[in-house]
Amino acid sequence: MLQGIGVALAIVLFVTAHEAGHFIAAKAVGMKATQFFFGFGPKIWSIQRGETEYGFKWIPLGGYVRIIGMNPLEEIAPEDMGRTYREKKFWEKSIVVLAGVGMNFLIAFLIFYAILLSNGIPDPQPIVEEVVPTVTVDGVETASPAVEAGLERDDAIVGIGPYSVAGWEDVTEALVAVGPGPTTIDVDRSGQVLTIEVDLVENTLPDGTVTGFLGVSPYDPRYYPGPVETIGLAGQNVWNGVRFTFVAMRDMLRPSSLAQYLGVFAGDTDIDPEIRPVSPIGIVNIGTQIESLVALAGILAFVNVILATINLLPLFPLDGGHFAVALYEKLTGREANVRRLAPVAAAVIGLFAFLGVVAIILDVVDPISLQ
Repeated sequence: MLQGIGVALAIVLFVTAHEAGHFIAAKAVGMKATQFFFGFGPKIWSIQRGETEYGFKWIPLGGYVRIIGMNPLEEIAPEDMGRTYREKKFWEKSIVVLAGVGMNFLIAFLIFYAILLSNGIPDPQPIVEEVVPTVTVDGVETASPAVEAGLERDDAIVGIGPYSVAGWEDVTEALVAVGPGPTTIDVDRSGQVLTIEVDLVENTLPDGTVTGFLGVSPYDPRYYPGPVETIGLAGQNVWNGVRFTFVAMRDMLRPSSLAQYLGVFAGDTDIDPEIRPVSPIGIVNIGTQIESLVALAGILAFVNVILATINLLPLFPLDGGHFAVALYEKLTGREANVRRLAPVAAAVIGLFAFLGVVAIILDVVDPISLQ
């Protein structure tokens, strides 16, 4: 329960940090910001401090900062002239619209950095830590190939079939290459290299790849990178999150995926897990089921990457859309007719609202279970 509350507060913090990026940047370049809210819809609570109203609204699906002049249809009061978004230079507009995603990327980077620096990374070696005693083949439980072959704890695997082995990745790749059936395993046992015959059973990976199954787990020490090396590794994790987000969005927006989402409104909640959208409710639910705080921190870091990446899309009215408009005006020297982007804005808002409603329905009616 407390962990779920912690995740919910973290999501509020991430959204608030995103909007705080816009707010702080706007103040820094002299723009006037009149509202800073978490959520949308009817107001729950607010307080006025100076020229800005701070508060919460009922629909917790984001937040916003109202900066004078960002809405092209807005009439500007004479006393606000000189402090509007539309009057500022390109670099000032860019800083303001990109500061939000910058905050989320920064938070993700810092979380990944802390995880890697304190917890290290797995470094599995091709040394047998444990021999799996039994496997089930065609519904019958039998001794594992490793047991049948006589593999022992501390055996160092140096070859599988015709493939040499230097690391654990070589083991998994070789098992895929040789596939199920008879082969040989070369092991270094107390300095003596032995060639052992083994009959691998068939195993199908989650991605559909058929591989041979041996039945051993590796010796898995952890590697602790230094502070400088960790910078690159944390950045790599952020980049992997960006790539994951683009792939996920591509899969979710396919016609076949959208058809599945429409079925949710007819009571069909059997959605392919690979394309299932997740709302903040679902993230909180997942968080309550994760026992490892390190794993939970990693998920929260990816939430920041996803939030930032989506907002970077060059679609009005997302942050990336505002930047694209500012860039167009800078390159052409002409003021963009933002009214023409109204249909795009409506479509983008409608799409994300649709995905959000589908995600909420799924997370309430058919919560994700990690068991």
